[in-house]
Amino acid sequence: MKQYFVYILASQRHGTLYTGSTSDLKKRIWQHKNNIIPGFTAKYRVHRLVYYEEHSSLVEMVRRERRIKNWCRKWKLNLIEEFNPTWKDLYEEVCS
Repeated sequence: MKQYFVYILASQRHGTLYTGSTSDLKKRIWQHKNNIIPGFTAKYRVHRLVYYEEHSSLVEMVRRERRIKNWCRKWKLNLIEEFNPTWKDLYEEVCS
């Protein structure tokens, strides 16, 4: 069964945020960390995976990503703080 993810990257604790989505979280975060994907995350060094959630359908994933992208910054920070209070880079967790 295909998995879909919405994720948030941060440059540092309470730093620059980026919200994205993918069907291969491990690969996509590796691409961000290695600046394979040109643009915002490479330019602003937004490489720390601080939040992610899994969805069972592409439609759910896209809907949730759009919703989060439209949130104010404070709501995104609250979401991250509830899920990952220490702002630990969750990439290693995803890889295991």
